[in-house]
Amino acid sequence: MQRVSRLTRELSLLATEPPPGITCWQNGQLDDLRAQILGGVDTPYEKGIFNLEIIVPERYPFEPPKIRFLTPIYHPNIDSAGRICLDVLKLPPKGAWRPSLNISTLLTSIQLLMAEPNPDDPLMADISSEYKYNKQLFLLNAREWTEKYAGQLRTSKPLEEKIIQSETSTSSASTMQKRKGVNISRKEKKSRPDS
Repeated sequence: MQRVSRLTRELSLLATEPPPGITCWQNGQLDDLRAQILGGVDTPYEKGIFNLEIIVPERYPFEPPKIRFLTPIYHPNIDSAGRICLDVLKLPPKGAWRPSLNISTLLTSIQLLMAEPNPDDPLMADISSEYKYNKQLFLLNAREWTEKYAGQLRTSKPLEEKIIQSETSTSSASTMQKRKGVNISRKEKKSRPDS
């Protein structure tokens, strides 16, 4: 019962006062949530929209939610399955989860980790060494992955539909102009005296 009331309160707060660049909503059931994090400005993830899955356990808030990225991301602390290496996502003694933390705080912590990776506690050793010793290559790869997997056209269906609609209306408008152009040229031909 405590879990339900707490989750309801947290979701209400996330809907009315979400942290900057973060959205979170129910995915059918109360314990199955989805979130989106916008890539931070001046990071290789800028303009990317990253989708996350949040599974809330029965013992929440005494046990942390299980959060993973659904969108592939090139990051030393996030593996290819989307698992995140972050101390607040684990119970003590190895982790720093406390019942006073909430989903909003966790998502903000993940957003911060995206902006400031921790190469000394990696899940992806090769990306971590690239981050430490060849930062330019890391930034290039992370930007490429962001464009490929987290580009706004790929992840945001409503936005994609708007773009398709505007393209359709633009192409139909240009077709109308062509038709008008054809009509005008016919009228001009009719009004010219034949020589």
